[in-house]
Amino acid sequence: MSNSIDIKFQKHFKLYVLLKDKIIFESELNKSSIKYYIDIETQALSDNKIRYFLLDKDREGIDNILISKNIIASTETINVNDFRDAKSYYKVYFIIALLVIVLTILISLI
Repeated sequence: MSNSIDIKFQKHFKLYVLLKDKIIFESELNKSSIKYYIDIETQALSDNKIRYFLLDKDREGIDNILISKNIIASTETINVNDFRDAKSYYKVYFIIALLVIVLTILISLI
């Protein structure tokens, strides 16, 4: 079912899925017999998202896949980031800031 270029010539929409969810998303699309197209050669992967071209008639099935598998996806107009990944970065920043504060206090006491 994958990479059916005829989708681009029908009524379609574009959906951006995070690279980490690519395998799960494509597996579910194949299980549901939903056609999709990926033009990976012309797409920049700078933001770790993959652009899928999907038929409008499959929108409801795609929504069910996204909800059931907790896949973060966005459109061209509505950009959504996965804030679950950002939590780990915030923990690291917090620990580093805490270490700097503690070291500053210890050095000022000496």
